[in-house]
Amino acid sequence: MKKRKVVSMSLAATVALSAAIAPVHAAPNNANSEKVHVNEKSKAPDFISGKLTAPSTKSAKDIVFNYLAQKQELYKFSNDPFTSFKVVEESKDELGFTNLKLQQIFKGVPVFGSVVTAHVDSQGVLTAVSGEVAPELDKKQALKSGAKIKRSDAVNTASADLAAKLGQAPVLEHEAKPEFVVVNARDGEARFAYAVEFEFLSPEPGNYQYFVDAQTGDILNSYNQIHEAKGSPGVTSPTGTNSVGTGKGVLGDTKSFNTVTNSNGSYLVDRTRGNGIFTYNGKNRTQTPGTLWLDADNVLNAAFDAPAVDAHTYAAQTFDYYNNVHNRNSYDGNGAQLISTVHYGRNYNNAFWSGSQMVYGDGDGTTFIPLSGALDVIAHELTHAVTDTTADLVYQNESGAINESMSDIFGTLTEYHFNNNPDWLIGEDIYTPGTAGDALRSMADPTTQGDPDHYSVRYTGTGDYGGVHINSGISNKAAFLLSNGGTHYGVSVAGIGNEKMGKIFYRTLTQYLTPNSTFGQYRVASVQAATDLYGASSSEVSSVKAAFSAVGVN
Repeated sequence: MKKRKVVSMSLAATVALSAAIAPVHAAPNNANSEKVHVNEKSKAPDFISGKLTAPSTKSAKDIVFNYLAQKQELYKFSNDPFTSFKVVEESKDELGFTNLKLQQIFKGVPVFGSVVTAHVDSQGVLTAVSGEVAPELDKKQALKSGAKIKRSDAVNTASADLAAKLGQAPVLEHEAKPEFVVVNARDGEARFAYAVEFEFLSPEPGNYQYFVDAQTGDILNSYNQIHEAKGSPGVTSPTGTNSVGTGKGVLGDTKSFNTVTNSNGSYLVDRTRGNGIFTYNGKNRTQTPGTLWLDADNVLNAAFDAPAVDAHTYAAQTFDYYNNVHNRNSYDGNGAQLISTVHYGRNYNNAFWSGSQMVYGDGDGTTFIPLSGALDVIAHELTHAVTDTTADLVYQNESGAINESMSDIFGTLTEYHFNNNPDWLIGEDIYTPGTAGDALRSMADPTTQGDPDHYSVRYTGTGDYGGVHINSGISNKAAFLLSNGGTHYGVSVAGIGNEKMGKIFYRTLTQYLTPNSTFGQYRVASVQAATDLYGASSSEVSSVKAAFSAVGVN
C-alpha cells in the first residue's frame, strides 16, 4: 500500500472470479428469457436477468417470493423464501420499477452481507435478481446450536484485540452494540457470531468492524471501515435568519454560501438543503464535531477561514449534484444532515467520513494542504455515505475496490458538473503542492500511480484490505473509457459522455450492487442498469460491455 494514497479513501482482500452463463433454466410462467450469472469461486448465482416472470397484477413482494420459491434448488437457501428472506426496503423509481431489497435470514438471524435486490417493471414482470445467497445453512454443523458466549464477553474480546492493534484502548464515540448474525468465516464455514462496530477518533481515527464467534469467542474477522456512514446523531440549528456569506477558499478563490445570522454573528449553517449542512471548527484538537463555526460579519476571508469556506461550499455542491442530477436528497435519500469538522488535529494528512460526519485535516503543507480544498475529495467521501446507504459494499476484497471506485467516479463527475477545473485525477488540488500535476490517483491512466488498469494484473495480496484503493483502478479505467471512449488492451470503446456514464453507474450502485459484489457481478449489473435506461439493443449497452471487456472483466 502506498501511504500517499490514503485520503480516508481506506484499504481490502480475497479475489473471486465470475463468469457469465448464458441462458439456462427455462423461465417460469411463460417468461421469455433468463440469464444466470454465477460466481466461479462459490459456484453460486449472483445475478439473474431477463423476463423472469409473466406480467402480473400481484404485489412486487409476491412476484419476487414466488419466483424465489421456484429457484430454491438453484440458490440452495434452507427453507421457503418467506422464512429465508425479509423485505428491508421497497421503493419505486423514475422508470416505473418497483425495487425490493431482501435480507437473508436463518432461524430469524440476519446473514451478514447476504442481501438480494429484485426489480419488477411497470407491467409486473420481474426483470432481475441481484446478489449472492449463503447456501444450505441448514446443513452447517456450526449452526446446529446457538450462542454460548455472552454479548458482553464478545465486546470485551474485540475491545482487547483492538487495543492491542492500537497500542491503547480507543476513546469510543458511542457505546459498541453487538448484533447477532450469521457470518461466513475465513475458512468458508458459516457460524453464528456477534458483529461489533467501534467508532473512535483517539488515539487515531477508526471505525472497526469485528466478528466474534458466538460459540467459541474467537475473532473471525476484523477490518477498518472508517469511511462508512452509519448516520449522524444529528445537531440542532441555531435560531436566526437565513443569509448568504462570502469567503475565500483554500486555493484563494472567492465563494458565496448559505449561513444563519443572529445577534451573535453568522454561523456556517445551511438550512436550505435537506435537514441542513453544518460546518464546525475542530480547533486543531481530535474531538468532534467541535464548535459550530461563527463569524462576526459573514465575510470569511482570513486564511484560517479557508478550509471552512470550502468544506461548507463543497458539501452543498455535492448535495446539489446528487439532488439535481439523480434526484437524491442527501446521501441517504431522506435529507440527512451533512456535518463537517475542519482544522482537525495538527498537520493531519487525511480526510474521512468518521461514521457520522466528515472530518478534514489541515495537512502538513508538504504532502497535503487543507484537504477540504478539493471538491472531488469531498464528493468522494460523501459518496461512501451514499454507497453505505444503498449497496453497502463491504470494505474489503473486490467489493471494497468497487466501493472506492464509485467514490472516485462520482467525485470526478461532481467536479465536472460544477466545472471546477475538472479532470480525471483524484485529489490533485490538495496533494503535494510542490509537485505540479501530481495526484492521488488517475482514472485515465491508473498505472501512473502504480495501480492496475486491467483485471489480469489486479493486486491479490492482503494489504490495503485486499487492494481496495489499488484495484479501484480497474473500475476507474472502465468508467473513463465508457465516458470518453478509446482502445485499451485491443478493445475499442465508443464513449457515451459523463451524463450517461453517471446515470448508468448511479443506477448500478443504488439498485443492483449488493454487499459482497465482485467485479463480475458489477459488469452484469451495469449492463442491466444500461438496459433499463436505454434498452437492451442500445449503443449505451454495447459501450458498457466493451468498457468492462477492455479492463478484463468479462
